[in-house]
Amino acid sequence: MKPTCFRNPIATILVSDPEHDKDVMAPSIASFSSRGPNPLTPDILKPDLTAPGVDILAAWSPVAPPSESFYKDTRSVKYNIISGTSMSCPHVSGAAAYLKAAHPSWSAAAIKSALMTTATVLDSKKHADLEFAYGSGQINPLKAVNPGLIFDASEADYINFLCKQGYDSTTLRIITGDKNSSCGSTKPGKAWDLNYPSFSLQLEDGQEIKAEFTRTVTNVGSPNSTYIIASFSPLSTITVSVSPSTLSFSSVGEKKSFTVKVTGPKISQQPIISGSIVLSDGVHKVRAPLAVYTFLPGSVYISSSASQNKKRFKGSSSYHRNRMLRHT
Repeated sequence: MKPTCFRNPIATILVSDPEHDKDVMAPSIASFSSRGPNPLTPDILKPDLTAPGVDILAAWSPVAPPSESFYKDTRSVKYNIISGTSMSCPHVSGAAAYLKAAHPSWSAAAIKSALMTTATVLDSKKHADLEFAYGSGQINPLKAVNPGLIFDASEADYINFLCKQGYDSTTLRIITGDKNSSCGSTKPGKAWDLNYPSFSLQLEDGQEIKAEFTRTVTNVGSPNSTYIIASFSPLSTITVSVSPSTLSFSSVGEKKSFTVKVTGPKISQQPIISGSIVLSDGVHKVRAPLAVYTFLPGSVYISSSASQNKKRFKGSSSYHRNRMLRHT
């Protein structure tokens, strides 16, 4: 016979109080959360975002066993506590649905942009891998509802992106399902003009720093507003310039473009240099991370903090684990 405490379990959920939080390491990215850079398209910074993903209480299919012992565990439960991207993804999906309800006409790219540019920036001192660990930061759905500006992208933008990735018209049509899709005269090259809310510059070790990104933002905030664009250079030896330095809008839905140039000397053995581009009108703060890193031809990037984070996770308290994040 099972004890009464097992037949009628009782749990207490306490509200977190950041001001009195004794766990100085929280929140942080879980050790098992995979890191960047993007192995397929280095010109796009990955991950995009982070969200709660460790020890998450959620609904569970009663026909699935609550443990990994698929054949031996015959229990049936309605809820379970698990960890992984499968937990952080629902958080972000729910936030995306929340934004779609508030802005039915927004595209998927616009929703992604709003979530990324308003994300809470995580403490770089806790993460040796910087943006390769947390991307733009932790989602903040409330701020994302009113981002001020969005980096939108159309189907044509992504077709141009795929063509620059080396797709020909035949493979392109398989993806689009449109027999009229064509790469035309577009040649393979860098994806620096894809209207993505982040910037990624991969350099071969010993290569000179030189890149130019183009971006277009759409005003979804105040009809009459002026945004000042500031760049936070990763290192004093690297120059990040933005042109124009201000963007003025006179209506909602108006679009403005700007260019980001990154220049500097040759760099070697530099895994990641972190910076950002911030557009602000005094009310909204639109932030896009910038990552510059080198690679050795034929090598694979290995996280410099994987083992350190693993030890930290193993020895952390249950409360700490509850505040650890997974990327998405």
